[in-house]
Amino acid sequence: MKTLGLFTLAALGLSACATSTNNSVVMNTPNKVVTQYPVETAILNVYTRVYSDQLYTLVDEQLVVINTKVTPKGAMVFNNKQVQGAEMVAITTVNDQVVDKSVGVNYFTLEPLVFHGFTSDVGEYSIATQTKPIPKIASIDDSSTYLTEEVYSDSSKRKKIKTYTQTWSLKRESNSTAWLCIESSENLLLSYDPDGTSTECYKINARGDILDSNVTINSTEANGTKKILFNSM
Repeated sequence: MKTLGLFTLAALGLSACATSTNNSVVMNTPNKVVTQYPVETAILNVYTRVYSDQLYTLVDEQLVVINTKVTPKGAMVFNNKQVQGAEMVAITTVNDQVVDKSVGVNYFTLEPLVFHGFTSDVGEYSIATQTKPIPKIASIDDSSTYLTEEVYSDSSKRKKIKTYTQTWSLKRESNSTAWLCIESSENLLLSYDPDGTSTECYKINARGDILDSNVTINSTEANGTKKILFNSM
């Protein structure tokens, strides 16, 4: 699926510089330690439902801000399948000047949640293979590599340009919140990937509500690995 981290990689150009059952955990109290969280609900909230976010960082003393908005598109056909679609728009500004606008559509089905791929405004056509189910409920310190993405230059699927995996993980943030992170691997088609990896993390509560977020970009350069952290504004 097209994640915010992948949009962020594209925007920075680092090579050169629906409806679903809300499966919530029992509500927490101040003295209760929550050990399980609704991973599927949280992912639905970010990628398939109405959602917006604003992330920022400083790159070479310049303020970089990425505004994202997700809009459900309803029933669609993708790769000859009846699916649901959600559009993600990411607008990047540097010192208040727009430098990039990226648009992609994620395609998925529900009950259970399965991602089938994405398309982008630059012609990319991705086929996703979900190798493991996204759990409705997961425990702290659980993780799983759950998806492999094959990205082509266009819908003809003649030229494959990327292959990468995505892994989710759940870490404790406090007694009543957790960080749900989704990491996209390096491009498996390359022995050296200048784009590197991206990890986006969402602070969630026992209902799967999104309370905070950040994106970490790790790119490989001649003098080592460069790490850029975007925080939510």
